Parts: sequence; C-alpha cells; structure tokens
Amino acid sequence: MKVKKSMEPTSTISRTLEISLRIFGIWPDSSCVLLCRLFWMFVLIAGQVFQYQYIVTNLYAVDFSDLMDGFGATLSYTLLSIKFIIFWLNQRTFNNILAMMAADWEQKNSTDFSVTINTATLSHYFSNIIVGFHMLTATLYSIMIVFGANNHKMTKVSERPFILKMDLPFDSDTQFSYGLVLIVQFSYLLITSCALSTLNALLIVLVLHLVGQINILDKWLTEMYSKENGFKPSLTLIRKLIKKHQRIIDFSENIETIYSNIALMLFVSDTLIICCVGFVIVTSIGTPNAVATIIKSLAFYAVINLEAFMFCFAGEYLSVKSKTIGDAAYNSQWYETKFQDSRIILLLIMRSQNQLTITVGKFADLSLERFASFVRGAASYVSVMLAMY
Repeated sequence: MKVKKSMEPTSTISRTLEISLRIFGIWPDSSCVLLCRLFWMFVLIAGQVFQYQYIVTNLYAVDFSDLMDGFGATLSYTLLSIKFIIFWLNQRTFNNILAMMAADWEQKNSTDFSVTINTATLSHYFSNIIVGFHMLTATLYSIMIVFGANNHKMTKVSERPFILKMDLPFDSDTQFSYGLVLIVQFSYLLITSCALSTLNALLIVLVLHLVGQINILDKWLTEMYSKENGFKPSLTLIRKLIKKHQRIIDFSENIETIYSNIALMLFVSDTLIICCVGFVIVTSIGTPNAVATIIKSLAFYAVINLEAFMFCFAGEYLSVKSKTIGDAAYNSQWYETKFQDSRIILLLIMRSQNQLTITVGKFADLSLERFASFVRGAASYVSVMLAMY
C-alpha cells in the first residue's frame, strides 16, 4: 500500500512538463521569469534571422527541393516563437487554469477523487510519450543529415550540410568550427523540440483534466434524483452542481483563450510546412541520397501531422464529452420529483446544449473532420507544387 501511494500522482501536470514550463518562463512564480523570456526570445530571433537569411540569400542559388526543406523547418520555429508570445501574453489566464486545477486536487476527501487520480496518471503517460517522440524525431532528423553527408562522401567541409540551414556570419569551413556548429544546432534542435512538445502535450493534459471533471459532474447528475434521498435533492447538492458546471465552463473558456489563436497559426503554418516536406519527399525519390532524405523528411512530416492531430483530437474529445452533461441530466430520475424540484435540471440541460469546444481563431471548431480537411488540403497543394516544378 505504501508503494502504491508513493507512485500516485500529485498533480495532473507531470514533473517533466512543469520543469519545461519553468525553463521557458511560462510557469507562474518561477525564479528569473523575465530573464528566461528575454533569453529564449533572443535565441529564437537569432536563429530565425540566420534561417531566413539563408532562404533569401539562396533563393535562386540552390535546388528548389533543398530550399523547401529549409523553409519548412524555419516555419516551425516561427510558430514556436508565436506560441511563446501567446502564452506570455496570457499568463494570467494560465495562472487561473492552474489555480482551478489545484482546487480540484484539494478535494482529496471526496469519493470521486479517484477520477482525478486516474486522469492524472493518463495525462502523465501521454505527456511523456509526446515529449519522448518529439525528442526521438529530432535526434533521428539530425542523424540522417550527418549520415547523408557521410554517405554522399562529402570530403570538403564547405560542402557538408548543417542540421538546420542557416547563413552564419562567420567562417565555418574548418573541421573544428563545423563540428562546433553541429553540436550547437543539435542542442538547439533538442531544446526547441522539447518546448514544442511541451506546449502540445499541455493542451492534451488540460483537456483530459477537464474531461475528468465532466465525468464527476455526470456522476453527480445521475445520482441527483435518487430513491435514497426521496427523489428530492438537497439545496447544498444543487449549489454544488451549479458551481461545478460553471467551473467547467470557465476552465474550457480559459483553454480556448490561450489555444484558439495558437490553433489558427498552427493550421496556417503546418499547411505550408507539410507542403514543403511532402514536396521534398516526392522529389527526392531516385536521387543518390534518397534514403537519408526520405527518412529525415518522414520523421519531420510525422511530427507536424501529430501536432495538428493532437489539437483536432483535443477539440473533438472535449466537444463529445461536453454533450454528456446534458445527457446525464436528462437520464436522471428528474421525472419522479415535483416540478418545483426539477426546474433546476431543466435549466442545466438548456445551458449544456452550448457545447464546449476549442476553435481555430474563433472561425471553426477543432475536430477530426477538420484534421481530415487539413490533410486533404495540404496534399492538394503538394500536387500543385509538383505540377509547377
């Protein structure tokens, strides 16, 4: 029993995500928050300057497929910078989310606290998988670039590619400087991949926590009109239900405030990135370095599609689970009581008809259907690019 208790989570957000959020200046009450934000903004801006400078300088000098490869990676870092800015600007909203989660964890004496524990365990599992997959993909991406250069027998240092295509302001033609740049870029890629996966996994964690609270509310609604209490709920229980429902709505609106604009930028940028990566995969078939290029591009392609899928899945899952609130209220035995005692359940059913969701910049709801449209649209754009190539 002692071992089991020690292994139980104490928060829905895992320690891995918390440490990452502290490093990137997002977690509240962290030391040197302003310094962390200035540091990462400087690092990302410097990397973006070198990456975009490479694209502009080599716009007509390099192969178009190579240019698309660099442009796709550059867009992903631009999106990460935008995510950081959105989180920093909505720090108060994120603090409110964490305060609500902390309040839910304070209900340890409740008989429904096991739902929160199970949700946290599942959240830790998914967050570790997401972060691990992104880190593994970044490592594979780097290995394939170095492997491709060695396999292609590029003896001159000036001919060897960097992990990230950049136009650096210093000479990197020596073996030492080239190796140093590779080490710095590999570290940079791992850290930014960790940041990207952390913000994506955080959305899944928040939605899972919210769904766990919805499940608790559904249970309360089912037991509201029971035979044990004479089909007449107490005033305390009614107040408890209303407060719980309002907290769920507020929690969902806070998630929407943070991730709505992120989802909009994500769909715009990821469509362009998938077009670039898909173009690189198709045009690399039959080339001397095809195996390394395809493996590297497929890893990047998988990460981008996983990111879009996670957002759409989170929106779909939240929408589906929010409908269960009205269903649970309707399926309760409200018809066994007097009209005066059942009016509250009718109002709750009407309010729950406005389903909870996450939107793409307030334009459309995130759903699996939206993800399918996103994939089809990106594929059609790749076909157009190949026809024009």
